[in-house]
Amino acid sequence: MNGSDPEATARQWALGKLTARERIALLLDEGSFVELDPFARHRATGFGMEHRRPDTDGVVTGWGTVEGRQVCVFAHDPRIFGGALGEVFAAKVHKLMDLAESTGVPIVGLNDGGGARIQEGVNALAGFGEIFRRNVRASGVLPQLSVVFGACAGGAVYSPALTDFVFAVQDNAKLFITGPDVIAAVTGERISLEDLGGAAIHASRTGVATFVAEDEAGCLEDVRYLLSFLPSNNQEEPPTVISSDPSDRGCEALLDLVPVEPNRSYDVRDVITEIVDDGEYLELHARWAGNIVCALSRLGGHVVGIVANQPSVLAGVLDIDAAEKAARFVRTCDAFNIPLVTLVDVPGFLPGSGQEHAGIIRRGAKLLYAYCDATVPRIQVILRKAYGGAYIVMDSKSIGADLSFAWPSNEVAVMGADAAANIIFRKELAAAPDPRARRAELVAEYTERLMTPYVAAERGLVDDVIDPRVTRSVLIRSLALLRTKRPALPHRKHGNVPL
Repeated sequence: MNGSDPEATARQWALGKLTARERIALLLDEGSFVELDPFARHRATGFGMEHRRPDTDGVVTGWGTVEGRQVCVFAHDPRIFGGALGEVFAAKVHKLMDLAESTGVPIVGLNDGGGARIQEGVNALAGFGEIFRRNVRASGVLPQLSVVFGACAGGAVYSPALTDFVFAVQDNAKLFITGPDVIAAVTGERISLEDLGGAAIHASRTGVATFVAEDEAGCLEDVRYLLSFLPSNNQEEPPTVISSDPSDRGCEALLDLVPVEPNRSYDVRDVITEIVDDGEYLELHARWAGNIVCALSRLGGHVVGIVANQPSVLAGVLDIDAAEKAARFVRTCDAFNIPLVTLVDVPGFLPGSGQEHAGIIRRGAKLLYAYCDATVPRIQVILRKAYGGAYIVMDSKSIGADLSFAWPSNEVAVMGADAAANIIFRKELAAAPDPRARRAELVAEYTERLMTPYVAAERGLVDDVIDPRVTRSVLIRSLALLRTKRPALPHRKHGNVPL
């Protein structure tokens, strides 16, 4: 169990890290693991490799259960060749991924290795390529989860990047294409491993890490929790549970949580807590693009994906990171039959040359594309304000939401009343004896004529204006109806996503 080198095991423990099999034991139900190819050994020669042929060749593969559901798992063993991938190592992973695909079960990869095994040259590189090809083939078919416990460098980072979810352990996980030494030699830049590719960087700045945990045990518990929301494959529905939270429970707190004044801030996570079963949800990318919240939860015992503007961060505007974060989440939910609930309180897109020059048109279009392409049940709830193109993008009826509801205090318009008055009535205000008083009158008139939810409801762009207190029950009843939704799609090879 401790590998062929007790000293390597001791070094692993001294770093506060578990061995490959210890990690698997924490992930899977007790006694459920069935190992594959435990006696596999590499066939490479040269550089002294023929004298070092340990069992497993540096990766432990097999299957077991998580809460009784089958899961395939592979775990790098950094005690053997530093966890670096060679030809036989790769073949074991290929075999496991093929088994997962043929049986329709999720794949969990436990990563802690040094990339390609240099002594095996191009054979190691080809091994990575075959993994990447299988990652893509299984994309949208099987849930693929990557956990990074230590080094994940060079070509090795692309397998986690191709999977659906990436977990990273704080202080230990390091993901990067080129290391600090190479960067220093080529560019002269000096940077530490942590600042280059640590878990905090990938959780808050790059968006590579979906979740970050303080330690390995907590990380693996988080993996188990995430799996409880996911189907085993795209032909199944997500797991349901019997909820003790009444479906008709009133949400009295919602009357006070969301201020009527459009410029006052609040935390939309409080709204989510009030609506969902027992106030429980799992937020994805919590440290990245905080102006939008993406979470998995349950309503009436059924899994839902929630996308919500976050007024407490950048007033809830959409920017490049928020659009890409939400687009990825929408496509993930759609791939795995998870209905979408979108909570809207958006003042627009973030203005500025920085956003425009960084490609907000192209990259913001990813969210629009994701929603338009999604075939799962989709419900929009307008909590307060919904302005301009950002309102359209946040799953409006015009781009295919099945149902749209609005709270009585919400405003749906091209822009806020103040800004609209400045544009529409510019000349009249300039000529008015008392511009301030006249401006207030015109703002009130514009608001009454065009910004109430009843204007949108009159035109069928909102299906009903509801009391905030019944939001939970309306959502549960609506999702029950939409569970039999059967969309008709045109024949095509695939769409051309604005990548």
